[in-house]
Amino acid sequence: MNDMRDERLQVMLSPDELAAVDDFRFRHRMPTRAAAVRELLKLGLTIQASDGGSGIKSSNYGVFSRGPDGHTRSASSTDAVDER
Repeated sequence: MNDMRDERLQVMLSPDELAAVDDFRFRHRMPTRAAAVRELLKLGLTIQASDGGSGIKSSNYGVFSRGPDGHTRSASSTDAVDER
């Protein structure tokens, strides 16, 4: 594996999404948010994505979604991460 990190990737997160990253980071005793994000990417890339068909907006790929009552709830894919 190439450990050179030549590219920077900026991602905008909601407060809830950032809290989820931080919770994962501290639960797994990771030194930085960047390390946690890399681990989450690695975990996510090992799981087959749900339908990535055409016509789907990028906003549909958030970590959290809003239920009919307007409250935020976790996406089902985050449950698999919690079991690790």
